[in-house]
Amino acid sequence: MLNPVHFLALGFGSGLIRPAPGTWGTLAGVPLYLAVVHYISPFSVTYLVLIALLFLLGIYLCGRAAKDVGVHDHGAIVWDEIVGLLITFVWVPPTLVNLIIGFLLFRLFDIVKPWPIKLLDRHVHGGFGIMIDDVLAGVFACTLLILLQPVLAALI
Repeated sequence: MLNPVHFLALGFGSGLIRPAPGTWGTLAGVPLYLAVVHYISPFSVTYLVLIALLFLLGIYLCGRAAKDVGVHDHGAIVWDEIVGLLITFVWVPPTLVNLIIGFLLFRLFDIVKPWPIKLLDRHVHGGFGIMIDDVLAGVFACTLLILLQPVLAALI
């Protein structure tokens, strides 16, 4: 944890929590998301640029951490979950209901890995491979969360 690359790749240490390090890593992304949307609208280009930068950083962080431990996509590497969670909330109002449902949807898509997420997870390697399946899980969760907005608005 003294290595800054490992500290970030392991989601500030959340990836070391057992069981379900991916869920803990995703949970570590929640305060980051809340801090970001306090200053940047999830409807803005700035939010998209931030996600793109965190994705590019993640390619390096996850690839380096995986190489250092000698295991591709080690369960403790959760930076990809944090970025995937941030993607989930693109173009969605930052409400408690959206936060909870978005979190659950992202975890569902990250765990179940429907096509083509599973295909990417199995066949794309390195830091990009570690990141891309969670990016796509975030896109799936975001799409569904956007589609659910009228229903959620009617319920609240």
